[in-house]
Formats: sequence, structure tokens, C-alpha cells
Amino acid sequence: MKMDSELLHSPAVCLAEEEEADTSDWNLPLAFMKKRHSEKIEGSKALAQSWRMKDRMKTVSVALVLCLNVGVDPPDVVKTSPCARLECWIDPLSMSPQKALETIGANLQKQYENWQPRARYKQSLDPTVDEVKKLCTSLRRNAKEERVLFHYNGHGVPRPTVNGEIWVFNKNYTQYIPLSVYDLQTWMGSPSIFVYDCSNAGIIVKSFKQFALQREQELEVAAINPNHPLAQMPLPPSMKNCIQLAACEASELLPMNPDLPADLFTSCLTTPIKIALRWFCMQKSAKLVPGVTLDLIEKIPGRLNDRRTPLGELNWIFTAITDTIAWNVLPRDLFQKLFRQDLLVASLFRNFLLAERIMRSYNCTPVSSPRLPPTYMHAMWQAWDLAVDICLSQLPTIIEEGTAFRHSPFFAEQLTAFQVWLTMGVENRNPPEQLPIVLQVLLSQVHRLRALDLLGRFLDLGPWAVSLALSVGIFPYVLKLLQSSARELRPLLVFIWAKILAVDSSCQADLVKDNGHKYFLSVLADPYMPAEHRTMAVFILAVIVNSYTTGQEACLQGNLIAICLEQLSDPHPLLRQWVAICLGRIWQNFDSARWCGVRDSAHEKLYSLLSDPIPEVRCAAVFALGTFVGNSAERTDHSTTIDHNVAMMLAQLINDGSPVVRKELVVALSHLVVQYESNFCTVALQFMEEEKNYPVPSPANTLEPCNLTPVRDSPAIPRLRSVNSYTNIRAATTARNLNKSLQNLNLNEEGGPVTFSPGNLSTSSSASSTLGSPDNDEYILSFETIDKMRRVSSYSSLNSLIGVSFNSVYTQIWRVLLHLAADPFPEVSDLAMKVLNSIAYKATMNARPQRILDSGSLTQSAPASPTSKGAHIHQAGGSPPMPSASSSSLTNEVPKPPTRGGEQPPTRPPYTPTLGGQAPHSHQFPRTRKMFDKGPSGSEQAGDDADDPGGHKAYMNANLSTGLCDWSAKYFAQPVMKIPEEHDVESQVRKEREWRFLRNARVRKQSQRITQRGVTRLDDQIFINRNPGVPSVVKFHPFNPCIAVADKDSICFWDWEKAERLDYFYNGNPRYTRITAMEYLNGHDYSLLLTATDDGALRIWKNFADQRNPEMVTAWQGLSDMLPTTRGAGMVVDWEQETGLLMTSGDVRVIRIWDTEREMKVQDIPTGADSCVTCLSCDSQRSLIAAGLGDGSVRLYDRRMGANECRVMTYREHSSWVVKAHLQKQTDGKIISVSVDGDVRFFELRSPDSVNVLQTVKGLTALDIHPQANLFACGSMNQFIAVYNSNGDVISNIKYYDGFMGQRIGAISCLAFHPYWPHLAVGSNDYYMSIYSAEKRLR
Repeated sequence: MKMDSELLHSPAVCLAEEEEADTSDWNLPLAFMKKRHSEKIEGSKALAQSWRMKDRMKTVSVALVLCLNVGVDPPDVVKTSPCARLECWIDPLSMSPQKALETIGANLQKQYENWQPRARYKQSLDPTVDEVKKLCTSLRRNAKEERVLFHYNGHGVPRPTVNGEIWVFNKNYTQYIPLSVYDLQTWMGSPSIFVYDCSNAGIIVKSFKQFALQREQELEVAAINPNHPLAQMPLPPSMKNCIQLAACEASELLPMNPDLPADLFTSCLTTPIKIALRWFCMQKSAKLVPGVTLDLIEKIPGRLNDRRTPLGELNWIFTAITDTIAWNVLPRDLFQKLFRQDLLVASLFRNFLLAERIMRSYNCTPVSSPRLPPTYMHAMWQAWDLAVDICLSQLPTIIEEGTAFRHSPFFAEQLTAFQVWLTMGVENRNPPEQLPIVLQVLLSQVHRLRALDLLGRFLDLGPWAVSLALSVGIFPYVLKLLQSSARELRPLLVFIWAKILAVDSSCQADLVKDNGHKYFLSVLADPYMPAEHRTMAVFILAVIVNSYTTGQEACLQGNLIAICLEQLSDPHPLLRQWVAICLGRIWQNFDSARWCGVRDSAHEKLYSLLSDPIPEVRCAAVFALGTFVGNSAERTDHSTTIDHNVAMMLAQLINDGSPVVRKELVVALSHLVVQYESNFCTVALQFMEEEKNYPVPSPANTLEPCNLTPVRDSPAIPRLRSVNSYTNIRAATTARNLNKSLQNLNLNEEGGPVTFSPGNLSTSSSASSTLGSPDNDEYILSFETIDKMRRVSSYSSLNSLIGVSFNSVYTQIWRVLLHLAADPFPEVSDLAMKVLNSIAYKATMNARPQRILDSGSLTQSAPASPTSKGAHIHQAGGSPPMPSASSSSLTNEVPKPPTRGGEQPPTRPPYTPTLGGQAPHSHQFPRTRKMFDKGPSGSEQAGDDADDPGGHKAYMNANLSTGLCDWSAKYFAQPVMKIPEEHDVESQVRKEREWRFLRNARVRKQSQRITQRGVTRLDDQIFINRNPGVPSVVKFHPFNPCIAVADKDSICFWDWEKAERLDYFYNGNPRYTRITAMEYLNGHDYSLLLTATDDGALRIWKNFADQRNPEMVTAWQGLSDMLPTTRGAGMVVDWEQETGLLMTSGDVRVIRIWDTEREMKVQDIPTGADSCVTCLSCDSQRSLIAAGLGDGSVRLYDRRMGANECRVMTYREHSSWVVKAHLQKQTDGKIISVSVDGDVRFFELRSPDSVNVLQTVKGLTALDIHPQANLFACGSMNQFIAVYNSNGDVISNIKYYDGFMGQRIGAISCLAFHPYWPHLAVGSNDYYMSIYSAEKRLR
């Protein structure tokens, strides 16, 4: 709602009097504000999941090529003295050259084997070109499609050349021989990884890329030219999948510092902890750690792969830190490729980050391809230095005195950092750096519980967090943890898995493969688990069995059905809902589960949920029963009996208050229709037959002449807003179509005139298919036909005509679907129309040859009234009737549309029934009646059949479904732990609410001040305007300056302070009904408008009177079996905001009470009278309801008592129709009642006779009583309004409008007081809407 800034500045409201707001508004419940009302019922868009490794790889073969030529330095490098000597931590000069070479080779292999023990290692020591070729080709042959590693150490040969060559030896070591990288590529193939440890190594990387490019170009040429030499050769491998690691840039030499090994790069890649510790000791800062020497480092106890030892712990911390740096710096896809695809590649790249840090300190820049962003300055390296510092400082005492090793606080501190990020941060920010570390911590039992807890809180932030965690690689860890039997992990793991599956349901397969479903079955079956954890477990199981046969089988064997059935009556509503969804999914298209359910009488146990107080639970139960009957396996008598039983139980929900439930009901019944198609076809044909022969008694001739004339001449034809009720309610939307039933414009859907000429009618098909709007072919049964069928079936004795026993299950279900097709909520009726039409289509296709009616059927058998909707003028014969004026009696009633300037009057065949008022389905259903048979059998040629598939587009397919389950699953994807916005004191929602409540308090306070002074006159006209339709109901908004005015089927909103129209929209009721009551719900806060029509339908709207499109929040049949009549009371309602109860009555014999929280009927109070109820007034404090009736009696009911004794008083003093009965809200409040004769009577609740009688005007048409000011106003047929005070004195008599002409006011059609201000709104038959108030000085 927009802020009413005007209200703040209006003279009536002074900000000076800003006193404490009364708190009453905070305690009032809000109706229809749940998620199911505010959201579209559909699942969230699936995120593209990139976390799964498309192609896991292994490095299976390793070539170690060492060109050392020990003792002979290459000519192009001048070495320092002393110089770096160590190769693989061995001094080559300490033994004979050959032995040194072999030892170094063996050592290098061992270092690599630490990272990948299972690979095939081949050493090639000081090789020739041929040896390298043989080695590479044989390794590639054995590796097939897997990865091969080529490690090149060129410390004993010249530097690589700019032509892209590296050096090896000739046979007798007298020459250096160049080896082209191009050849190396050819032998190695792809995928491969290359490590170059030599000076100027960057040159090799550059050449490698150039050669790879050259290859691709050659291939392109060969592809175009078949004579090219390459075209005949096998395709050489693409080099795109090759990874390279080089020790330095193209222009750099390797460091020669004697304290470092000569193969520093190789040491960093293969023995990172050893070199990292040495390097740490060589820094100045190492002096801060006393007693640590290079010798001492060699003695660190422990093994690298044992995390409990100092060395193992350092290695673990190192892995966590390098992984974290990479995840934070690299693009996601590159991180996946280098750090998650292949274990050896991941280890080398983690260690490469260390190489970059160490070698850069010696002016050497390691190079990689693909290139990585620089990481050597990352803040996490400081955490590494600290961990090394803490570990080394313990060394002297551990080694000398044997004290115990204290574990590093590193992981606990990182978890704390992660926790700080979770508790302190704002929502939109970078992901937490520590996420990969949390992953590492899951390996440790010490921190596992805390890590899982924090991980769960992170995943709770939303789908983006789940995607991030999956991309880090959390999946295998949490999958493995399902094998743990620790009870304390259960709640955490269930929560984490619910979050993962809510975002990526494809994990169902992994769970079943690893028997993970058993874990969740045991959680669900564990009665000691809190309900919310069982809910998550059953949600996970519901995902596992969702359209996945393997999962269904596994869970069926795990006894899922029995476990679920036990929990159907759990007090936790979300658990009940998901248990039902889970059951519905396990037997969906899976017959053995259905039979297992039958044996456990699952369907009978589900029946109890059909009357559950929570609409979502009822929905889930309907879904489960729908899939239960929707199994397409072979039918037996037993299963048919069960299906019928379920169908009849479901049929009871036909008037459920929640559209979500009714939509699910249509889908459930559609499964049944698909199963028993032939039976339903028979029923459909009989109904269609019956509908043609039976003239419907017209409920009312609602086209009153006064509705037609006045507007016609007014130049300003009002424009209705098109209404967006989720699926854009079928309001007429285009400009010309907006004039609605008052003008009865005869236009087609698109708004343009349809040109009609006899030539349009082809003789081969029946006229009906060519008439009217272009989308005529969409439906066989139009809304009119269905509506008529529905009414025929409800009050005709069809038994005599129908062969099948008329009350067979199929007939009953067909009736239910007919009823749902006329549902006030568009989405429900759309679905039901689809189901009905698909059957009608099949039925008529099968029954095509038999002609039912003779061609002369265009008779005027039924009285032409708008209610029969012209459906009786159908055309079944082969020859089209001549479009002559006499062919239909309807033409006499339908006024010709006005010809506006420059516009051709739309011409149309006169026998087309016009539906200006538009049933709510107008934009989808043709206005003309669509026929069932195609005409004479002679016309059934191929041409006719050709368009059938096209006509089929609007029908249901076998798997009709609503988005209910996916929408319910969104709950688990969204944050569960976050404070909802309305409870967050700082949120905008909360601030707006506080503002509204302050405004409300101010309105109450100031209006009270005025009414307490006493109102002596009420004739100051503060607003007048011409309403688009004749006002039939008016309602002031209690707090902002807005008034709603309803005419027959639309609602107009006016701002009475600014005198401007805010909105005008179509209510969507069928044309033979009218709006008879309106209420503002949640008027104190976020207002909704309830409209009641005389067919018993209730609709609730939001977003009106502001700049957005009005939307229908919900709609339902408040009273069933009401027949709209002109002389009845229609439907009357009274609303109790405090309790959320809605009282409804009218032309029925009960007062029906709806609980809007539960969206269901809670009570039917029999009125005990034969006449209609004309007004209701309730008092929630005393649980009393006062009703005025058409026979003049006023009856008082106590809703706490049983149906037989709840009528506690009947007053029969009025002799005619009661216009208004008002029950005052105070504890000793009286009943004030007024009849058409103008006698006002005051009744004390406990005494049988009236305590006071006043006589007012005769011919009363409307009356209202001001709840605060003790005033009442009477409107008369005789064109005046009289306002009385409580003593019966006339304080004002209004007969003329203010203004220059002072025109006489029209006959009063409705009036209403403002609930607080002394304002009176009056609507009259001359379309004017005026508001009168107390004189200005009072206000």
C-alpha cells in the first residue's frame, strides 16, 4: 500500500498530537497473508549445477626425464661459486656420476609416489631423442585416454631455444641434441601435464602454445582440402587439455643460492613441507623462534599422512590453506578443473602456489598454463607462517625432553572466523574465505560436530550457498558421513542433506547408490527425533522417490510406507504435509507400492488429512490420493472399488475454502478420468445430450432497462483496468472491450470488429466453428454450456433420461468437475475446463457418426434471457441458418452498440448470443456455442480431421499437475533460521507497519473527539462524482481516505479527499450475478477487499487502489446452491478481524461461518426460518450473531452452542423485510433493527420485547448506523436521505446535490457510514456517488 502522505497533512490530523499509539492493532491477526496467498504456487527455477565433475581423470603414467650429465656444466650458464647443488635432496658430487644419476632418479620417483602411488613410473636418465620418443609413445599407448605426466629436468643441458626446442644428448654424450616441443606434443598426445625445471622454462610454454595453434590451423586446412597430406593421417591430438608448469619466465635463470636445492621448483612441487620449513628458517623472522636450526627441521617427528603427528598436521594445514587460496582466487571452472578433477594435478597445483611464493622471493616467477592469478601475497599465507611458527617452537622440547605435542589451534580459529562471517555479515557480500577449510575439518573427529553445525548455518543462507558448498567439493564428504552411526550428527546431517536436495534433486541417485536412504529412513522412524528433523528426513525421502524408480524400490523395501503412515497424525503440520507428499510420490506410477499401500489401508488413513486445519496438508493429502488412483497398471474389481471409494471421499472437498486444495482436487480427479476414460465419455455424452434438450429455468432477468440507457449516451465511457489475477483474470482487457455488461457491446475477444459475410460460412462444417472469435476451436464445451450443464444436473430429474444409474461414481465426479469449472478462482476453473474438454473431445470423436439432433434445431425453445446465455441457440445441422434478423429471439433484447466516431459498428451474425458481461472465462472461451458433432456425415473428410490435433492444444495431457510439491520444497531451499522480516525491528516492512498503526491510532483518537462533542448536522457535501456503474454497495476504508464502490460486477475506488478515481476493475463474477456485499479485511494493516456475489462466491483482492494491477488473492464458494434472484438478499457477510471468522448467509437457510486461518467452514448455524437472511452483525467478545430476516424477524444466535439450541432469541416485532440489524459491540450493547417500513427498534438482548421504537421514512431502501456517533441514516426510493440521532430527531435532510444546478438526488441505492469519521457515503441510481459530513468547524 502506498504511504498516505496526504493524510498526514490533512487538516483533520495534526502531528502535534502524536501520542502513544494504542497497541490493539498489533494483536489483530492478519487474514490471507500466508505464503500460499502471496506467491505463485510453483517451484523455483533449477540452478544450472556445475559442481559435478563431468570427467574425473587419473594420471596413470609418469615419465621422469633427467638431463643432468653430472660433473659437466652446460656451456650457456655461468654458475656462481658456491652454487646450489642438491637435486632431489642429494648432492650429486658426493658419489660417482652414474650412481648419483640413478639415486636422484629413484628419489624423484619416491617423491612423486607420495602424491600418486598407483601410477606407472618410467625414468629416462640422460636420454637420447629416440629414448624419449620410445618412452612417451609407450606411456601414451598404455594410458589410452587418461593423463600422462612428463617431468623434465634440464640442469645439465643448454637452455631451451626460441625455436621451441629442449636439449637431450647423443649416444656417446659428445653433443647436445635439440628435441622439438612439436614432436614431444605428438608423442605425448593429450591429456598430458608437463613439468619443466630448467632456466628460461617460460620459452617452452610459449612454443608449446604456438605449436598447438599451428596444429589446429593445419587441421582446419586438411578438413577443407581432402588432398592435403594431413587428411589421410589419423587425427593428431588436440592440445587443449594439456597443462604445463614451468620453473621460471622465458628470460629468467634459476636461483643459485647455495642454501637452496638446485631443483628448487621440483622440491616445491614434490616435497612442499620440507622446503617450506627450510625456507621459513632462512627468513629473518625465524630468529623469533629460538633454538630452531636447519638440522632440527630434519628431525620433525611423524608421517605426512598421519594427521595426529606434527608433520602430518602441518601437511594437513598446508593442504587446507593452499586449497583455500586457490578457491578464493581462481575462477570456479578453472578451480574445478585443476583442483578437483585429478588427485595428482590437484596436489601439484597446490604445491605450485608454494613454489610461486618461495621462488618469487628469489626473483623467479613460476609459470603455468592455464595461467593462474598471482597468489603469493594472499593473506592465508600468514596463517601458514603462524602455524609453522607454533609447531617449530615446540620442537626443541619435544625432541630433547619428549614432551607431548600440542595440536595447532589453526582449524578451531578458522572455524571461528567462519562463524564470525555467518553471524556478523550482511547478505550480499563475497563468500566466506574459510569454506574449503570447513571441508577439511569434516575429516577430523575433534571439530566435526562444530563444522557440520556451521556448514548447516551457511547452507541455510539460500540456494547460492548450497551451490558454493557443492562447488568446493562438500558432496563426497557428507555422503561418506551417512555411514557414521553417531547420533549427535543426525540432526545436522539431515538438515544439510535437506538443503542440498532442495537445490539439486539429482543427488537422489547418489544417495540410493550409497544406501544413504537407509540413514533417513531410520531418522524418520525414530520417535525420539524432534518433529522438524523428521520433517527434513521425510522431505529427503520424498526427493529420493520422486520420479525415480530405483529410489521408489529401495524405499519400498525400507518400509517407507508403513513408517509414513504412522506419522500422518503428528501434531507438526509440515511433517504431516511432507509425509503425505512422500506417500503420493512413492506410489506414483509404481504399482507394487500402491498395493503395499492398499494392504496398509493407506488411503483410508489419508482421509483424516482431508479435513486437516492446514490447507497445505489437505493439499498434500489430495495429491497423495490422486497419485494413488492414478496408477495405470491393470485394473481389478478390488482396485476399482478402492478408486471409487477414494473418488467419493475427494469429492467432498468440492467447496474447500482454499483454491490450492481445489486445484489439487481437479488434478487428482483428472487421474481418475484418465483411468476410466470410456466410462467418463459415456457420462459426458449423456450430459451433453441432456443439456441440449433442457431449457434452464432462468434465475433472473438481470438486464434491467435502467442499466442500459444512461451510460450509452455519456461520452466518457469508463475504462476498466485489466486485472492480473495470476493468470490475468479473464476480464475483458482491450479498450473497446471494457464497457462490460452495462453496454453489452457486441465485440469479439481481440477487441476489433468481426466482419461477417455469408461467404465466411463454409457449408462443409457446422456454422458454429466459424462464428465468433478466432480461438473458437479451442474448447468444445464453452463456459456457458458447462454452466448450464451444472445447473441442469442440479435441479432436473435426470434419472428418467439417463441410462447409466444417474448416481454412479462417474456421474458424481463429472458433476464435481462441472462445479469446479465454474469455480470463482480462475486457475481452478481453467484446470477443470481442460479436463472436461479433453473428455468431451474424445467422446465426440468416438460418437461422431451418430447425429443427435435434426438440422432444424434452431428453435426458440427457451425464453431468451441472459442467464441461459444463449446456449439454447445452438447449431447442429449441416446447413448454416441464414443470418436473418428473425432467427433469434435474443436480438430483440440486445441493444445495438453505440457507433463511436470514425469506428465502424461491429457487424456480427445476429444469432450469436452476446456476452457483454463476460463470464469470468471470457477471454478464453468463445462467445458462441461450439458444437459437439461435426455436421452431416458427408462432411467428415480428411480435411475435417486434419485440424483436430490443433484443436487439442487446450486439453489436458495425462500428467496434469500443479506446482504444489515443488513449491512446498522451496521452503527447504530458503533460509529457515533467519528472522522473518516482519519480526525484524529494523526492516522496512516493520517500519511501514508501525507507521500504519500510528495513523490508525490517530484516526481513532481524533474521530472520537469529534463524535464525543456530538454531531448536530450532517449535510456538508465533501465529495461527489459520477461512478462508472450504478453503485450497489459502498464501503469506506477504515483508515485511509479511500472508498470502494461496487456496481453489478466491478469495483471502483475513489480517494474522497482528493476527489480522484484510483482504480476500477472487474470482479470476475458471471454476468447473471451481482455483487451484494463488500468488506475490507486487514483494514488496519495491509488491506484486502472481499466481495460477495449472489451466487455464493467470495473473492478477495489485493493491490487495488494503488499503482499496481489488482490481483485475486483467493476465491471460494462461500455458500453453495444459491440461485441468484433479483428479489433476494443475495449474499450477506460480516467479518470479525479479531478471530479471523467470516459469517456468511443470504438466500439460504443457514449462517455459515468460515475460518479464514484454516480456509475451511467451521460451523453451519440453521436460521430456523423460511425466508432469507438480509443482514448479519456479530460480536466476537460475546460470540453472538444477530441476523435480520426477510420475514421481519430478528434472530440472535450464540455460536458456542450446538446447532439445535444456538438460536437464543427471536424478535418478531417488524412486519416486513429487515433492512439492517446492528449488534452494538459494547458488553451491554443492544440490537438496533430497522425494516422497510421505517420502524427502528431497540432490543435489549435479554428481554423479549423492544425497549424503544422510532418511526422514520417509509419506502426505505438503504440504512446504516454509525457505530461510534449514535447516528443513523435512511435512504428512500423517494429520492432523499434523512439522518437521525439516537433520540429519533432528524438532524439533516438531503434532497439536492450541492452546486450551481442543485439537481435532485436520485433514488438511493446504497449508503454507508465511515466506521470512525462522521462521514456518510451515498450511492444513487443516477450513477452519482456522494459523501456528506458534519460541518467544517467540527472537523
